[in-house]
Amino acid sequence: MAEKKKYIQKSYGVIPCFIFVELVIMAGTVMLAYYFEYTDTFSVHVQGFFCFDTYYTKPYPGPEESSSIPPLLLYSLVAGVPSAVVIVGEMVMFFLQLATRDFENQEKTILTGDCCYINPLMRRTVRFLGIYAFGLFATDIFVNAGQVVTGNLAPHFLTVCKPNYTALGCQQFDQFITGMDACTGSPDLIVRARKTFPSKEAALTIYAAVYLAMYITSTIKAKGSRLAKPVLCLTLLCLAFLTGLNRVAEYRNHWPDVIAGFIIGSAIAVFLVVCVVNNFKGKCVETGKTQTDNSASTPMINLPRVESPLDKYSSAQNHIAAFAEVT
Repeated sequence: MAEKKKYIQKSYGVIPCFIFVELVIMAGTVMLAYYFEYTDTFSVHVQGFFCFDTYYTKPYPGPEESSSIPPLLLYSLVAGVPSAVVIVGEMVMFFLQLATRDFENQEKTILTGDCCYINPLMRRTVRFLGIYAFGLFATDIFVNAGQVVTGNLAPHFLTVCKPNYTALGCQQFDQFITGMDACTGSPDLIVRARKTFPSKEAALTIYAAVYLAMYITSTIKAKGSRLAKPVLCLTLLCLAFLTGLNRVAEYRNHWPDVIAGFIIGSAIAVFLVVCVVNNFKGKCVETGKTQTDNSASTPMINLPRVESPLDKYSSAQNHIAAFAEVT
C-alpha cells in the first residue's frame, strides 16, 4: 500500500485549472481563428499594382479543391497523423513501463478529490494533443493576421482581377494602380488572391512536421531506433517542403510566401515544445531532493560526529540546573 502511495500525488487544482483557464484560452483561440477565417470582421489590406506587371499575370490554377494537395486532404493529414502518432506512442510507452515496472521514469498518478485518478497515460496524451491543437489554431491566427495586414498579391492576381487598362488610363508599364475599383473580376476570387503572404498551407504542414519530429526524437528511446527516427523525421520535413513547392508550382504562392509560412510554423512548434512541454520529458528528477535522500540513506557509522562547544555548554548548563533542582 505504501509502495502504491509513493507514485500517487494529490492535487485539487488540476481539474479547475483545466476547465476555467486552459479551456477558456483554447475557446478564445478557436473563436479568433474562426473570425479570421470565415467572417469579414478583419478587412484585407488593398495593395496596388503596376500596369501590365508580369509578376502577377500567371494563369489562374483553379479553386483550391482542384489542387494536387486539396485542403481536405491537407487538413486531415495535419490533424490526424500527429494525433494518431501521439496516442499510439503514449500507449506503447505506458504499457512498456508497466511491463518492465519502470515506475521511476513515469509521471505520478494524480488524485483529485478522494475518488478520481488521472493516470500518466491520460495526462500526457491530453497535454501533448491539447498543446498541438492550440499550436495549430495559433499558427492559423498568425498566418491570417499576416495575410490581412499585408494583402500581398498572388502570382495569378491580374488574371482574376481582370483590370480594364483602358479605363484606368494605363499608358506606361510603370504606372501604379490603387483602389478597389481597379478590378472587374469575381470579388471572391480577388479577395482570395490578396491573401497569400504568408502561405497557410506551408505554415500548417511545417508546424505539424516539426512538432511531430521533436516528439518522436524526444519520446522514443528504443535502442534500434537510431536510424529509424531520423528517417521518419526527415520524411515528415520533406513532405512539408513538397507542400510548399507545390504551392509555388501551381502559381498559388510566391517563394517568399512559402518561406514566411515555414518560419512561422517552425517557430511556433519549437516554442511550444521547448518552453511549454519541456521537450516531452516525463518525471523531473529533483537534484537537491536526491542528494538529501542519499545522505539520509548513508549508514551513520560512516558519518563521524563532532560535538560542538555550544552543545557542551548547553549540556553543562542542563546538568547544573538538574543538580540545583535535586538539591
